This record gives sequence, C-alpha cells and structure tokens, in this order.
Amino acid sequence: MTKTGIINCHVRALAIFGFAWFMLLPCKAAADEDFATLQANAQKSFRDGVAPFVKTYCAECHGDKKRKGGISFLAALKNPGDSSSSKRWKQALVSVRTHDMPPDDTAKQPTAEERQKFLGWLAQLKFLSPQDPGPFVIRRLTKVEYGNTLHDLYGVDPAVAQELPDEVFGEGYLNTLSPLQSEQYLAIANVVLDKILARDGATPTAVQKRLFGKTPSSGADARAAAKVVARSLARDAYRRPPTEAELDVLLGVFDLARENKLAYPAALRLMFKAILVSPQFLFITPAQEPEPGREIVPLDDHQLASRLSYLLWATTPDAELSALADRGQLHDPAVLKAQTKRLLLDRRSRALFDGFGAQWLGLGGLAGKTFDTAKFPQMTSGMRAAMYDEARLFFDSIVRDNRSVVSFVDSDYTFLNGTLAALYGLDKTVKGPEMRKVKLADANRGGILGMPGILATTSFPNRTSAVKRGVWVLEQVLGEHVPPAPANVPALEKQDQKKVANLTLRQRTELHRTNPVCANCHKILDPIGFGLENFDAVGRWRDQDDSGGAIDAAGELPGGKHFTTPKELKVIIAGRKDELARNLTEKLLAYALCRQLEGYDEIVVDRLMETIAKDGYRIQTLVTEIVTSYPFLQRHIQKQAVALSHEK
Repeated sequence: MTKTGIINCHVRALAIFGFAWFMLLPCKAAADEDFATLQANAQKSFRDGVAPFVKTYCAECHGDKKRKGGISFLAALKNPGDSSSSKRWKQALVSVRTHDMPPDDTAKQPTAEERQKFLGWLAQLKFLSPQDPGPFVIRRLTKVEYGNTLHDLYGVDPAVAQELPDEVFGEGYLNTLSPLQSEQYLAIANVVLDKILARDGATPTAVQKRLFGKTPSSGADARAAAKVVARSLARDAYRRPPTEAELDVLLGVFDLARENKLAYPAALRLMFKAILVSPQFLFITPAQEPEPGREIVPLDDHQLASRLSYLLWATTPDAELSALADRGQLHDPAVLKAQTKRLLLDRRSRALFDGFGAQWLGLGGLAGKTFDTAKFPQMTSGMRAAMYDEARLFFDSIVRDNRSVVSFVDSDYTFLNGTLAALYGLDKTVKGPEMRKVKLADANRGGILGMPGILATTSFPNRTSAVKRGVWVLEQVLGEHVPPAPANVPALEKQDQKKVANLTLRQRTELHRTNPVCANCHKILDPIGFGLENFDAVGRWRDQDDSGGAIDAAGELPGGKHFTTPKELKVIIAGRKDELARNLTEKLLAYALCRQLEGYDEIVVDRLMETIAKDGYRIQTLVTEIVTSYPFLQRHIQKQAVALSHEK
C-alpha cells in the first residue's frame, strides 16, 4: 500500500471513530407548577371521561381480544401520555368527530353530547406529556446543504455533491452513514482538494494561501504552525471552535503524514481531508459536553447558529452569525429575532422553499412525474420547471412581504413566464422565458389551490383525481388526518367500462361511493376534489371533462358550507384561518426540529398559535416564534434520535 493509501485508511478510521464518539454524546426537564396543575386536571379528565368512553364504545372491536384494522386501545389506556398513545388518540378524535366510529351498524352508539364531551376530554390529554423538548437529532447535512457548505466555505461548485443519493422526504433527516457514502465523501473531498489546492511544488492558489497561510521556514516549529491551521480550518468546517481533543486527532493525521516523509503542504492537505470527511463536518454537532447529571440543556450558541442557518439558508452560518455565536449573544431573544429576520430577507432564504415549501406542497416529485404524452404534450421539462418556479417565487413573496399564511390560499397574483402562461390562458399577454409577477383577474386562480404544479401533482398521468386533490387539501392545507383506503377497494378503472362510458368522472366516482366501505371517506374528500374539477390534470381551465359532460364543481363541506366554483371553495378554505395556520405551524416546527411532533410539542404549538394569531398569522412572525420556541432552543441529552426521513 502507498503512503497516501496508508494515511487514507487512517483518515477513514478517524472518521468512523469520530462518528461513534459523537453518537454517544450524553442531556432535563424544567419544573413548572402551572403545568403540573394542568397535568393533574388531564389525568382526572382521562380517568372520568376518556377511559369510560373507550371501554364502552371502542374496546369491543379495538381491545385485547379483537383488533379490527390492527388497532387496539389497550396500550393507550395504560399509558395515555406516551407518544405512541398520542397517535392513537388523534386517530380516535378524527373517527369520532366524523362519525366513522363506532360504525353505524353497531348497537351501542354515543349520543351527540357524549361525542362532544369525548372530543373535549381528548383535547386535554396533551398535558399528560412531560415538559420536554423531545428527541434531539444530531443530523447529517443533506445533499443540498453539503454542496452549499462546500461552496460557501471553499468556493467550489455545489454540483460537486450531485452524485450523493437524494434524501427521502418526511420529518427529520437520514442520519446513517453507510460504507458506500463514506467512500463517496472521501471521493468528493479529493475533488474539492484538487480544485482549491495547488499540486505539489506548484505556486499555492489564492484559496490555499488563505486556508494554509505561509509554509514555515526551515528550522521553525512546523507542528505548531499546523495546529494554528488546524484550528482555523476546523472552526470553519465544524461551525464552532474545535476542542483540544479534536485538534489532537487532526494533528495525529499531520504527524503520520510527516512520518511518511510528506512535505508540509502535503501533510496539511491530508489533515484538511480528515476534516472534510469528519463527522464534525458532515453532522451538526454540539460544541461541548454538558454538565454531568443534566438531561435537558440549552443548545450552545454555535449549534443554535447552525440550526438557524441550515433551517433558513441550507448552508453554514455566515460571518455575522458566527461572530455572535463566538460572543455568546445568540440566546438573547432580541438578537435571535433580529438575526432570523435578517436571514429571511436575504436571497439565500429561498432555500426554505426548496427544503420545506416544496415538500409541504408536494412538488418534490413533479420533475419526474409521468404524464400521458399524447394527452398532455405540454408537460415538458421547461413547463415543469416553470411550475416549480411559480410556487417557489409565490412562497418567497409571502415570506419577504411578511404576509398572512392565509395568503397561501387567498391571493390574487402569481408568477408566470410565457410557457406557464399558456395554461392560464394568458399567453397573449405574458411572453418570454422570464418569470414575473402577474395580477390575476380570474378569482378561481391565485393561491396554491389553483396552481398548475400542484393540480398536476395531485392528478393521475391521464386524468384528474378528486380523491387525491381532496386528500391534499385536507392533509397539506388544513392538517386533517385522512385514513388510507381499505386494501380491497377497486379502482375506478375496474368499473364496467360499457356502463360508465357516458358518465362524467364525478358520476363514476359517486357510483363508486355506493360501496359502503368507500362512502365514509368519500363524503368528505369528494366535495373538495370536485370543487377543483374545472382544472384538468395539468391545471388548465375547462368546462367539460373527458367524457364531454359538463363539469359540476358544486359541493358541501361539514358545517353546511356550500360552494359551486373553485373561487367559492377558496373562500371557504381561506376562512378556516386557525386550521390553516396551525397546520403550517406544525409542519414547519417539525421541519425545524428534524423530527415528528409528539407529546409536549402540542402544547408548544398552542402557545405559538396564541402569539401568531395576535399578529394576523404573519409568516415572519411564525418563523421567528418557532426559532425562539422551547424545543428549538433546548436539547434532550439522553434521547439522541436517529431520524428516519425528512417531510426539515
């Protein structure tokens, strides 16, 4: 094996050692008398109301002996405050509120008053959860974050990271580091070093001079000089000052290189490579170990700076944020709020859409979504890019102008170019490839409900889907939980095609609803989906569907709300301000914490809602309140979480 090969093996070993070390980093709940009182009331509420209701109306089918649908309330009754129980109670709330449970053919049926009391009792169960910031995620940089960080620190093209695998959407992040990924990071480190450092013996590059400084003269203490370089390189790459132990590890690489007769610049190169593949660079790690005996501690200022910067910019903290962290000033609420606003108003905050907005709206897969090319030849790569850019620019405008979150539904403008304008019927007035802000005269358009990219994403390759669109509005916009369809439900395509040949899609779907297994869900989903049926599978307006029949967009939502057009549906949805705001708050908080919400998080959301409601649900206020919230600023040491997938 060559000298470089020996040292590369040493670098791999150091990376693995470092990864194991930081995953073992050890973190406590704050006492609160008012919260203790709420907990006591919740326990009484559970004992006197929830438990008897479940035992009377639910346990026969969802207890110890029977587990219809794989659901049992046995564990939830024993430990009502557990995070797993919280999910079960949320299912119960939806089923009881929509009268899905108990089933209509069950002899025992709760009265309307009993249902309302049960729902009221369930609302108190969140106080059974202890005050806790929840599982804390020491997470790996995403592919985009990694590329952006390399660019901002060393000036390389972010595309250097393009061969890394894409992340999987969900709350949280992939936190594993496979042998294949380790090799990929080593290969990328080599590419970065080749781009920014000169070959052996050549004149140092400008970046090299900035990073390495001058080579020590003969007889000078090269190791002492290398330690200065290591401290500087690690401070940038680790996003915090390195510990002495970490510097010793890096100097060990330098020493090994020198023992193998490598020149000073070459030894620094290998030490730099060790930094680029270290867990301290690839993961966002704490700056120091906490005091012994504590379970919950505040994030240190450097970790807070990184959490904020990667949330809003998807890259490393800039000089101003880093300097504040060095001075220990970021935990000052006024300073933190001012920095949050500064980051939001910077053009780099568009990363908030690419990371959060695109997955919230479901646009992440638009580029690769299949469409029937014969029916929709306009779905070119250029059209898909314009659809994505429309949503991104619209999202960004709401953030920059600090509009209410209701503006996501109720707006009278969008961003178009000549390609996308054709779907709006505005191709005669909007021309050329440049995206620009356009005032919309048609009230059926404007906002995310009438946006072609979203309408296309919630369609099938060859036709619209009232169900997919209904689910999207309920879950992504209003925050409702829609249970999955039973496995034995036949698709519309399985209908007798001769019998349905002259029926509209709505009529075919209503025929589908005669199946009692399908009826309960469809009575909620279909009205919303068919309220958007005037938009075809790629978002163009139409008055007739594929069968030639007239579009019927009329419907009724729970509570007696009627509508006949998309614009009337928009007014109803926009009127549900609290649900809109709470849903976005929950999703953005989960993204910021890199994990699913559970337990005490519901109380945090309640408090966030109180604050943002006073300011008209403005988006900058929402982001700022999340950044200054209890779980964002604290970490639980003994609950190191390995997150499964990202929805950041």
